[in-house]
Amino acid sequence: MTIGEVASRSGLKASAIRFYEMEGLLPKPERAGGRRRYDASILERLAVLQHARDCGFTLPEIKHLFTGFREGTPPSQRWQMLARKKLVELDALTRKIAVMKRLLGKSCDCRDLQECGRRILRNANAAAQDSGGRR
Repeated sequence: MTIGEVASRSGLKASAIRFYEMEGLLPKPERAGGRRRYDASILERLAVLQHARDCGFTLPEIKHLFTGFREGTPPSQRWQMLARKKLVELDALTRKIAVMKRLLGKSCDCRDLQECGRRILRNANAAAQDSGGRR
């Protein structure tokens, strides 16, 4: 297949495929007459790559999925290891989002930004005292 055919069948742009190659996420294709030529297995690799992106994995994490394990490590073990780490990140992000939503839900009746700053500092100091100075 040409890069155009791969792009069409995968739903990706040719530039994305070239980028993934440059980043080492896809193997270098064979060339015929200076043009990239792919076999059908590229579509399977791209499907895994897209699924990993949909799961929130970064490009370095996806590269680790493909190349960061000993030869013969089953895909299920690779996914499980990476998923455990990603779930911890997502739990932390969920807590952070909850705090952000709570802060955004508070109304502000300050007359100016200096008053806002004083209130923020006062609340931060009170919170620090309540937690015994721990943050």
